[in-house]
Amino acid sequence: MQTVIRVLCVDDHPIVRKGIASLLANESDLELVGEAATGREAVELHRALQPDVTLMDLRLPELDGVSATRMIREESPQARIIALTSYDGDQEIYRALEAGARGYLLKEMVHTDVLRAIRVVHSGKRLIPPEVAERLSEYFPQIVLTEREVQVLSFVAKGMANKDIAHRLGTASGTVKMHVQNILGKLGAADRTHAVTIALERGILHLKC
Repeated sequence: MQTVIRVLCVDDHPIVRKGIASLLANESDLELVGEAATGREAVELHRALQPDVTLMDLRLPELDGVSATRMIREESPQARIIALTSYDGDQEIYRALEAGARGYLLKEMVHTDVLRAIRVVHSGKRLIPPEVAERLSEYFPQIVLTEREVQVLSFVAKGMANKDIAHRLGTASGTVKMHVQNILGKLGAADRTHAVTIALERGILHLKC
């Protein structure tokens, strides 16, 4: 008998979920067993349904896809999760893979690659498309900002001066200046604006919708 792969689809856009559902409906070895619109729903549904493969959008309300992936993997280490996103910043890719995702697809690839991706990941293999692997290789070895550096950079992105950032963080202006210098060095940025631009491109910072 043919093995049917049970799939959970997680995306906050109904149109995306509907599109994936229609793709799976035409495949005799694939079955959509559940849909979730938030990260918390994803964790709860995965716990209840125990799907074979989960398609996980990374930009979700309430709980982001990376955090949901991490929580699911903590509960079910065998969980096979494919991260889906419309954004190809390398930091987003690293975070998803470090959280336990077994595959990574850009949403523009969904209609052409998602069926193969589900089958590949279900078979126990990892899936990183060439386009995604190329993005990672552009920034290898990975340079990671500390949590405080990301926090400082997020304030810089809002146009705040060092003294204002220092006041917000309860530290000295000199300490913030040191953090900014470290950030510029790590990112290879010419100035503060350039650092913010690089951080947005790489997925270190995200614009609020």
